[in-house]
Amino acid sequence: MKDFFKLKEVNSSYRVEILGGITTFLTMAYIIFVNPSILTTAVVPDLSMADPTYQQYFGAFMVATIVSAATATLVMGLWANYPFALAPGMGLNAYFTYTVCLKMGISWRLALAAIFVEGLIFIFITSIGLRAFIVKSFPRPVKTATAAGIGLFLAFIGLKNAGIVVADPATFVSLGDLSSGKVLTCLVGLVITAALFARKVSGSILIGILAATIVGIFTGETHFQGIVGSIPDISPVFLKLDLSFSMLLQGSFWIVVMTFFFADFFDTAGTITGLGRSSGLSDKEGNLPRDKQAYLADAIGTTVGALFGSSTVTSYIESGAGMAQGARTGLAAVTVATLMLLSLFFAPLAMSIPAAATAPALIFIGALMMKEIKNINWEESTEAFPAFITVLTMPLTFSIANGIALGMILYPFLKLFAGKLKEVHWMNWILAFAFILYFLQH
Repeated sequence: MKDFFKLKEVNSSYRVEILGGITTFLTMAYIIFVNPSILTTAVVPDLSMADPTYQQYFGAFMVATIVSAATATLVMGLWANYPFALAPGMGLNAYFTYTVCLKMGISWRLALAAIFVEGLIFIFITSIGLRAFIVKSFPRPVKTATAAGIGLFLAFIGLKNAGIVVADPATFVSLGDLSSGKVLTCLVGLVITAALFARKVSGSILIGILAATIVGIFTGETHFQGIVGSIPDISPVFLKLDLSFSMLLQGSFWIVVMTFFFADFFDTAGTITGLGRSSGLSDKEGNLPRDKQAYLADAIGTTVGALFGSSTVTSYIESGAGMAQGARTGLAAVTVATLMLLSLFFAPLAMSIPAAATAPALIFIGALMMKEIKNINWEESTEAFPAFITVLTMPLTFSIANGIALGMILYPFLKLFAGKLKEVHWMNWILAFAFILYFLQH
């Protein structure tokens, strides 16, 4: 197994990889329950959580979430040999429910068909190398800024989950109640994590999560849900996608397909590029050696997920939690996938870890990922400004894809007006105008 995952080549071990996988799983386990709650709203928007029909669909979507995540993550670990975990993407699931189904009036079964088609398109363009080629055409400052932008994004999610940053009608965001149980739970976990990491204690991030979970018992944040539960019935959503030839001829159907395609493409590209750079897995140009296999993982996960009843699968920035623990190979991803499948039986136990306990990991990892910002050429404005906008807009628009898009638009035009047109890859122009058209339609 050491030879299969090439542990010696990256100076890693079974212990480090498995601990990294456990840490990543704990930081992203929330999706097991958050995703089905969002998707169920698309099917039965007017029912309460106590309604038996709601619970039936919730359970089915939960199984679909776990299966799609485990499938994609196994492909990533066993084929690409990278420690990236994948699961249905936040934001993409909200678009599925609130925009496509509830606002546009498209049925959830047709929306699943659109995701299935999107997945097939991804498999095709990845197989022929087009997807990797497009990512390699990204300007270096945008690639570098992506890692730092994801770091800020992660930290912002952590601060939000902990209640340290809250919504404010006057200023958009504000400081939360620092005396609340949620904030205290997070702060204790954050201090423990940072202190142990500084002392080079293995598993410091995982220890911080577990310590915060224990603290949450006393602050009222941790609620023990049990240990073992039965696997819910997936039949209400399994193979329920509404795919017909007539639908393929409708323009509205393809608008939905391409919107899912755009968001998934650049979310995954941004996450993998950012995590690869911050962990040293990328080459000096910021490209991954086995990028085709890595991109095929989310394409396969998305296609399989749609068949089971899940929204679009994408790479998770929470993978940075395990990588901060030292995970560098696919063994960490296999560990995540295994824990995902086990959660089919131990869902109540996973539900016992509160968001306030995983928030410290996200905040701390965000800080670690900011180191990439030093590699930006701040003396050259045509490099610095697109990088700055990329970093800034990821957390402020709550989207990795938006940050990359805005950076990609700015870069070629600044180079053009500065008389440095030769520095722009021709594909960058195509992407810039594609992004402009995308934003104009939204």
